[in-house]
Amino acid sequence: MPPDLSRYPGAGTATAHPAESGGTAPATGAPAPRPPATVAGPSSRRLSSGRIAGLLVAVAVLVLLVTVSVALGSRTIALPDVWRVLWHPDGSRDSIVVWQLRMPRTMLGVAVGAALGLAGAVMQALTNNPLADPGLLGVNAGAAFAVVTAIAVFGVTQVTGYVWFAFLGAALAALLVFGLGGRTAGPAGQIRLVLAGAALSASLGACTGIITMFNSTAFDSYRFWVVGSLDSRDAQTLGRIAPFLVVGVLLALTLPRQLNAMALGEDVGRSLGVPAVRMRLVAFTSVTLLCGAATAAAGPIGFVGLVIPHAVRLVVGVDQRWVLPYSLLTAPILVLGSDILGRVVARPGELEVGIVTAFVGAPVLLGLVVRRRAGRS
Repeated sequence: MPPDLSRYPGAGTATAHPAESGGTAPATGAPAPRPPATVAGPSSRRLSSGRIAGLLVAVAVLVLLVTVSVALGSRTIALPDVWRVLWHPDGSRDSIVVWQLRMPRTMLGVAVGAALGLAGAVMQALTNNPLADPGLLGVNAGAAFAVVTAIAVFGVTQVTGYVWFAFLGAALAALLVFGLGGRTAGPAGQIRLVLAGAALSASLGACTGIITMFNSTAFDSYRFWVVGSLDSRDAQTLGRIAPFLVVGVLLALTLPRQLNAMALGEDVGRSLGVPAVRMRLVAFTSVTLLCGAATAAAGPIGFVGLVIPHAVRLVVGVDQRWVLPYSLLTAPILVLGSDILGRVVARPGELEVGIVTAFVGAPVLLGLVVRRRAGRS
C-alpha cells in the first residue's frame, strides 16, 4: 500500500515527465500526462489562515511578556516608565536598570528559548521520536564538562569567560555522537544516535562529578551555571552567541520539506529526492549550534526542547513547515514566562528559570510516556 503523502504537505514534488528525467515516453508515442497541479481548496486556505493567525497571536504574547519581563524585578518599574526609557533613554536610574540589566536578560531569554524550541523540533523530527530532547546529543554534558574544566584548569570563573568553553564542549560532544551513531540510515541509525548520546552523557557526567568532587572552586562556580539561569548575563554574552544562533536558525528553516519527506520512511524520502545523509548532517549541525550556544550562555535549561514541539504538534499537526516556526516563537514564551514566574513567587529573591521549566516539563514528560505506553497496549 503506498504511503499517504497527504499527511505531510510539501513532502516532495510531483514525478517529473519521463523525457525531462532522462527516461523514455510511453510506447504509444504520446507524451505521458503530467500530474494535475494541486489547488488549495477553501478548507485548506482557512486552515492556513488559522495557523498564520496563531503565529501572530504568539508574537503578540511574546511582546507582552518582553514588556512584563523588563518591568518586573526586585524593584518594579511602571509600564509607562518602561516604554518611556525604552524609546528615550535618559540616564536615569530606571533607564540604567532597563537597558543594562533587564533588557539583556530578557533578550537572552528570547534567544535561548527560540534556540531550544527549534532544536527540539528538529531533533524529534530527525529521530522520529517525540520524547527526544536536545540533551540527547550529549550537548548539555559536553558543555558542563568543558565549563568545569575551564574553572578547574584555567581558573575561569566569569560567564563571559567560560561561554566559549561551554560552546566548544557542546559542539565536540555532538560531533562525537554523530560520528558514533549518526551515519547509519533508517531506524537502526536513530537507535544508534540515541545510544551514543546517552553513553557519552553518562561518561562526561561522571568526569564532571569527579572534578567537582575534588575541586571546591570549580564546584562553587559550576553549581550556579548548571541550574540554568538568565541572571547576571549581560549584552556581551548575547553578542557572543548571536552568530551561532543565526546560522543554526537559518539551517533549521531549510529543513521542513525534507523532514516531512523523511517522516514517510527512508526509502520514500530517497525516492522523493531527499539526500538523507546530507539532510541529517545539516539538521545535526543546526541542533548543535542552537543547543551549544543556548547552553553555553544560560546553562542547561531542561524540558523546553521536549515540551514545546509536542504542544505545537497538538495544535498544528505534523507538518514541519508549521511546527518549526511555531516552535521558534512559542518556546521563548515558555522561557520568559518561567523566568517571570520565578521572580514573582520568590520575591525579593528568585527561582532560576531552569528550576521552573523543570516543574513544568517533568509532568509533561510523564504524560508523554504514559500516553505512548497506553497507545502500544
